[in-house]
Amino acid sequence: MSGVDINALKQERAGLAKQARDLLTEAQEGKRDLSPDDERKFDALMKDADGIEARIQREEKARELERKIADGAPNDPPPGAPKNADEARTRAFRSYVLGGRQNLTPDEARALNASSDPEGGYLVAPQQWVNQLIQAIDDAVPLRGLATTMTLSDGESLGVPSLDTDLGDAEWTSELGTGSQDDGLRLGKREFRPNPVAKRVKISRTLLRKASRDPETLVRERLDYKFGVTQEKGFMTGDGNKKPLGLFAASTDGISTGRDVSIGASGALSLDALTGDELIDAKHTLKAAYWNRARWLFHRDILRVVRKLKDANNQYLWQPGLQGDRPDTILEVPYVMSEFAPNTVAADNYVGMIGDFSHYWIVDALDMEIQRLVELYAETNQVGFIGRMETDGMPVLEEAFVRLQVRSGTR
Repeated sequence: MSGVDINALKQERAGLAKQARDLLTEAQEGKRDLSPDDERKFDALMKDADGIEARIQREEKARELERKIADGAPNDPPPGAPKNADEARTRAFRSYVLGGRQNLTPDEARALNASSDPEGGYLVAPQQWVNQLIQAIDDAVPLRGLATTMTLSDGESLGVPSLDTDLGDAEWTSELGTGSQDDGLRLGKREFRPNPVAKRVKISRTLLRKASRDPETLVRERLDYKFGVTQEKGFMTGDGNKKPLGLFAASTDGISTGRDVSIGASGALSLDALTGDELIDAKHTLKAAYWNRARWLFHRDILRVVRKLKDANNQYLWQPGLQGDRPDTILEVPYVMSEFAPNTVAADNYVGMIGDFSHYWIVDALDMEIQRLVELYAETNQVGFIGRMETDGMPVLEEAFVRLQVRSGTR
């Protein structure tokens, strides 16, 4: 286990949040707005607090993975022997990364082979390696931790039934009455087709030979970033054409414009253009049944403004979670940040949302493939690796979301 003290990190973050809150309280008691110097201090404190929060989340996920691996470990085998099949495949994959297929023993090749291709073009990474990669992507993509995720093991697509038209309400009637006939029930289908996503990585042969860290870790870290960024963009703003349908893409297949709430005014988003009452209206546009699992979603540039908003009673909307197990909230709803949520403020642009993100579904294909390019980069003394996976995502229930859209024109 890591030597990082998570409780100490939480206390440090709570201390920063308290300092930020004290700045707001002092201004509020003085019946004034934050001074420019106070705003700079507030933003710096929250930037540091957000960095610690991200570190805490990464550490907690890493420990959870370590616990899962430890819980599933069998009794120790004889010294020098692989502890289990996953370890054997991990060792084989390490040999493959370092030296290619020709460096594998027949047993190692059989452990990794995923097809009948006589050239051995594709190999399936060891399951433990794949799990670590998926976990790392989760760290880089906040939505995965809130969304409903599943794996497509058979077939090319996953069909999900949808309730397009509901029945009318039941009717008061007599003891023998059955009510009027209702033919209004209509069922539709949302279809997920995991779309290919790929990235090529080049690594120096010298680095692979001399690196003190496992070479597959070096490959995984680069794939982590590239796959994470691509998925995050798709989950946020993808148009659904051979990629996920994003939360901020207006579509009758996902979240239509009927779930948009106008805020602020066109032009620069500032305390003068956006009001706390508008966020209150947005929250109450979402049915109360979704509030318990709801989250606000903002880019950090927008969140910087939202944290300083007040309601009609001159009370700040942002409340710090000073206890270790309590998150910061805006109008009593926690929030998450994404670097790929919209942050361009102009008329009709989206700048945030509130919703129950368990109603965003992500469907992954079963295997991830790693291909080693043996000769392509030989002249530059490099080794190439291509990572491929397939994923799809879309909102499946639009009433679980409310988007914030900058108002057209001036108020």
